[in-house]
Amino acid sequence: MPLYEHVFLARQDASAQQVEEFTTQITGVIEGLGGKVTKTENWGVRSLTYRMHKNRKAHFMMLNIDGPSAVVAEIERQERINEDVIRYLTVRVDELEEGPSAMMRKSDRDRDERGGGFRGDRDGGFGGGREGGGFRGDRGPRRPRDDEAAASVEE
Repeated sequence: MPLYEHVFLARQDASAQQVEEFTTQITGVIEGLGGKVTKTENWGVRSLTYRMHKNRKAHFMMLNIDGPSAVVAEIERQERINEDVIRYLTVRVDELEEGPSAMMRKSDRDRDERGGGFRGDRDGGFGGGREGGGFRGDRGPRRPRDDEAAASVEE
């Protein structure tokens, strides 16, 4: 059977419980049509790049589906009807990803970075921040601006 990754975005106004209930309903539709959901991931409430239907944030949910194309047609029809669903996308894949998806790995990495250390740890000390002085290479010391040079001449 074909394999699909399906992601849908639900309005931020919808509670997490409503999103879970809708996901359970979609899973029931998939199983009723002879498919199966191999993995479900809740990516949480995330900011949208641009406003969609007056929403700036949305609940993101991902499903890995193993089933016929009729399953995809039916769940997309259900999502068009549901007013809480802002967007959806289904992609056919050659194989389903095992373990956490890239979005879940990214959120784990972000959480680890925020947990300890300072910003200089990530960029190897070449961040150019004020504390470290920054990397100036072969350029030598900074030249004063014209207005700074004029002020020092007047003194």
